[in-house]
Amino acid sequence: MKTLHLTKHHGLGNDFLVVFHPGVDDLAALAIRLCDRRRGVGADGLLVAETADGYAARMTLYNADGSRAEMSGNGIRCFAQALAARRGDFTPQRILTDAGDRVVTLMPTEDPATIVASVEMGEVTLLDEPSGWEALGCNPDRPVAHLSLGNPHSVVGVDDVAVVDLAHLGGKIPHVNLEIVEPGPEPDAITLRVHERGAGITEACGTGACASAFAALRWGLVAATVAEVKVHMDGGTATVAFDRDAPALATLTGTATLVAEIDVAVS
Repeated sequence: MKTLHLTKHHGLGNDFLVVFHPGVDDLAALAIRLCDRRRGVGADGLLVAETADGYAARMTLYNADGSRAEMSGNGIRCFAQALAARRGDFTPQRILTDAGDRVVTLMPTEDPATIVASVEMGEVTLLDEPSGWEALGCNPDRPVAHLSLGNPHSVVGVDDVAVVDLAHLGGKIPHVNLEIVEPGPEPDAITLRVHERGAGITEACGTGACASAFAALRWGLVAATVAEVKVHMDGGTATVAFDRDAPALATLTGTATLVAEIDVAVS
């Protein structure tokens, strides 16, 4: 047996466990065990930190079901918070992910357990319609966008996110992150619910917020002149800004909160 030291964080209710250099061969099995909310610690995903030359660290993400994901906008803020505590500073971090480089800028808040972090999320790109999409029976009059931020997203505009059976629809395309969005309530805002690949319905999704803000701007749900889009999710609000010279480049800003430090025995 060995003991792993974990920290648990959440980004707007999307919760993650962070472990540095775990020295465990089967990380997928470790994620399944630790993320189990009844038999483990409980989380939407496990973030594994390793040393990488030229970077503050390398971040590898395993979803609660053990599948590996390329990137998480909420997860990388939690990862950056854990890394800042380990380093003892709030200097910007260049983090290597399976989706490429990401630069994170951190700011303390009045709550010592919470930081605000801005993440350079990279370019939003178009994807082909995912396999199995026709199973959703989506009304052809609804706006739909299939987008990537290193991981796949399908964004659908709806009249009221509260009445959609998201668990049922998300279960039909479990290999894709499914976002449903409605405009408002403010003129520069959208409201989002998400079913995440490998985790199910979560309270927030950072890459999904970026994909949805990108789609909303192009659909006219918010004016193209706004400096940043507020994205309201079940767990709270993040903001997404796009570079005026390169309008597909997204920057995500939101909080990360330390929940607990935990020692876990593993074999």
